[in-house]
Amino acid sequence: MPAIIARDLSKTFKTKVRPSGRLAALRSLVKPEYRDVRAVKGVSFEIDDGELVAFLGPNGAGKSTTIKMLMGILRPTGGSATVLGLDPAEDRVELSRYVGAVFGQKSQLWFHLPPSDSFRLLGSIYEIDDDDRRWREAELIERFGLAPYWDVPVRKLSLGERIRCELAASLLPSPVALFLDEPTIGLDVVAKREIRQLLAEAARVDDTTIFMTSHDMGDIEKVCKRAIIIHHGEVVVDESMKALKRRSLSRKYVGVRYASPVDLELPGLSPVKRTPTAASFEVDTSRHSLAEVVRALASRGDLEDITVEDEPLENVIAAIYETRSGAEAQALGLNASKGAGAARAGEAASA
Repeated sequence: MPAIIARDLSKTFKTKVRPSGRLAALRSLVKPEYRDVRAVKGVSFEIDDGELVAFLGPNGAGKSTTIKMLMGILRPTGGSATVLGLDPAEDRVELSRYVGAVFGQKSQLWFHLPPSDSFRLLGSIYEIDDDDRRWREAELIERFGLAPYWDVPVRKLSLGERIRCELAASLLPSPVALFLDEPTIGLDVVAKREIRQLLAEAARVDDTTIFMTSHDMGDIEKVCKRAIIIHHGEVVVDESMKALKRRSLSRKYVGVRYASPVDLELPGLSPVKRTPTAASFEVDTSRHSLAEVVRALASRGDLEDITVEDEPLENVIAAIYETRSGAEAQALGLNASKGAGAARAGEAASA
């Protein structure tokens, strides 16, 4: 049985309509008006045990709302969900024993206490035997390198150190599934790299199912094996990371630099950025042979440098985000991109 199943999961919130005018404001005090806002619209997917899944989407797409429904924090308006065979809305207490969560902007550690005290308290909340808790703590301290700040109040830790402790705390009860909502938000590049490595190791060692949202493509590419993209409350893409990356392979960015000025006008292909001795080209490989383009550029003069880059994955995902509706995003299908990324090509040529 899959670890997580969502079937036509939807959530509608009622929000108060702000009245315009003094009379309408007075009337709203007696009889306020509300309107429905559909945050999630019939989301369906299945996630197997041990899968590492990225749950992507622009701000307001419904990612956090979906995670909260899967954890039992919110009750769905329609559809159903099961996590580890349990109904999150009906079995939230039982489910909490088997799932962990890290929310990048919310802490489960007590601000004025050191991680050691928070771990003991969490052990009591999860009803973990003291001997088992101490054994698990020792394992996590070694794996996550927590010893230097194990007895330092959380308020004195850096953001990267705190996130390390947050992640370790979420793994204390040995969860079968781990929900991560922007776990690396605000971290520097070194801390992000360390957190990604720790997540990958946690999945490998504990065989944990990971369901993660992030706006950082580094998180997605380094940790996850599958991507589910939600837009306007609907699932518009559900495929492996390899398949998603293949979308970018039909577009290449070629940058060249010569020792002296040369003529770089190629038939049917104009540079997107040009200087007397350098240029960059955006090449659609369905229309132009990359090998022929490279040979033509190499024959134009005394070549000092040439670079060939794939289209960044973030451009492919941005093209989906930029659509105006869920249906339009779905219709984008396997098209690689709408041409975003000429600026990146210019950078390649001028490097």
